[in-house]
This record gives sequence, structure tokens and C-alpha cells, in this order.
Amino acid sequence: MTQRLYTLRMSVFVIWFVVALALLVIELTTTTFYAVFLALGAFAAGILAFLLPDVPLWIQAVVALVVAGAGVIGVRPVLGRRFQARGPGAVGPGVHGGFVGQAALALDTVGDPLHPGHVRLAGEIWLAVTEAAEAVEANSSVIVTAVRGTTLVVRPAG
Repeated sequence: MTQRLYTLRMSVFVIWFVVALALLVIELTTTTFYAVFLALGAFAAGILAFLLPDVPLWIQAVVALVVAGAGVIGVRPVLGRRFQARGPGAVGPGVHGGFVGQAALALDTVGDPLHPGHVRLAGEIWLAVTEAAEAVEANSSVIVTAVRGTTLVVRPAG
């Protein structure tokens, strides 16, 4: 009986490490920057369970929550502001915030939503429309004014 209990307590750290690994995989697929802190909390609880196997499970869970909470509340906002800072080499805040105001090149005539065209932006070809009644001619510079799903709303540059 004590051998079974000892084996069960020793395998708890493995469960914590598997949970941490699963949370890291979730972070890689969602890129929300939350699951990485949950994974760090699970990893911290796993280390505690490995080093001190007699520590109750509820204390391990509290350690996991404290480490994860400290990361989400204390570290995530700082890193988020750092990533969103403007400047050379900075990471933009995503499609909706990062492309607005950027210059692009019209590859063909870009018209209203019933007559869309294409623009080249950031090395990729995007579907584009104008809000104005007049179309933008091919090989013209345009400025992105909004993003609607995967379609850019543009206006003539200048």
C-alpha cells in the first residue's frame, strides 16, 4: 500500500510536466501569450513535486497559480508594451493595427467593394478595395486605411 502511494506521489510531477508541455503546444497554436505563463506555473509545480514529493497537491496547485498569475499580471503587460513599441525592428500589433497607414502598390485597378483589386504589401498580395467612388489605377501607390477581414481598404497616396 505504501509503495503504491509513493509511486502515485512520485508520478504527480510527471503529470505537471505533461500539462506544462501541453500548455506550451497550445501557446504555439494560439499565440495569445497566456498559456506560456500557465505552462511556467505547471512546470514550477512539477519541480516542487519532484523535489518534495510529500508536499500536498493543493500546495502544488497554489504554487502553479501564483507563478502563472505573476506572469500574466506582472510580466505579460511589460512584454506586450515592448512588442508593440514602434521603431526599427519592432513587432507590429497584428494585421489590423500593423497595416493601417502602411504604403502599398496597386497591382491592378482597385475599385469599390463590387470591383476589388490587388495590392502588394509586406511582400504579399492582398485583396483591396477603395471607399471612394473613383478607382485607383494599377502601379499606383496607395495607403491602407482599414482592414476588413482579409481585405485591405486603401486610398491613393499623396
